[in-house]
Amino acid sequence: MTTPDNAADTPAETAPTATGVAAQDWDTASADPQYRAAVVDLLGALAYGELAAFERLAEDAKLAPTLLDKAELAKMASAEFHHFEQLRARLAAIGAEPTDAMQPFVAALDGFHRQTAPSDWLEGLVKAYVGDSIASDFYREVAARLDTDSRSLVLAVLDDTGHASFAIEKVRAAIDADPRVGGRLALWARRLMGEALSQSQRVVADRDALSTMLVGGVADGFDLAEVGRMFSRITEAHTKRMAALGLAA
Repeated sequence: MTTPDNAADTPAETAPTATGVAAQDWDTASADPQYRAAVVDLLGALAYGELAAFERLAEDAKLAPTLLDKAELAKMASAEFHHFEQLRARLAAIGAEPTDAMQPFVAALDGFHRQTAPSDWLEGLVKAYVGDSIASDFYREVAARLDTDSRSLVLAVLDDTGHASFAIEKVRAAIDADPRVGGRLALWARRLMGEALSQSQRVVADRDALSTMLVGGVADGFDLAEVGRMFSRITEAHTKRMAALGLAA
């Protein structure tokens, strides 16, 4: 998944320090069946997200204007598939069937991608940078409350595949060449922000273990007020990314 290209843009790094579960390893934390269910849900959502990102980047490569651009997107798609393989292997290792873990999230994620299908190369780049980064911010926030083993894996698969700097370079060059492009892409990015946040909320609302993790219970330190602050941090990071692209938030 695409993550911020600047460490200051990572919301989880400004979140309160967690204790309890976040200080335990998987073997200890997973003794709580509700916590285990929440982690399986989280890894399942991430795994399908990475698989969908691989498919989308491979499809977007068809819109690339040059062979060099096609090759760059193919490289990023390969990195996303590697992340998917890591998550699939981890699910199997903790006794969860990967396909079963991913299935509950297929409809929501596929729906998001249908509603935000890019019409051209530039919209695809903005979607990969802005849309995927919002999802990554959300997962980083949750990762701060996970056990040490699960947190390490989640943060590893959220590593930037190179899309951030690539998207910024290409979008800024397009705006320099035709400033009118900026207005269209700014509207597109705002739409992506709304759809991505709605999709994240729907995914969590449909899964009891994940919602419990966010509002308190199996995870430490999260309450409803903190959920509000979390979304404020995600919105702030989005504004910084828009500025990096040369777009108005």
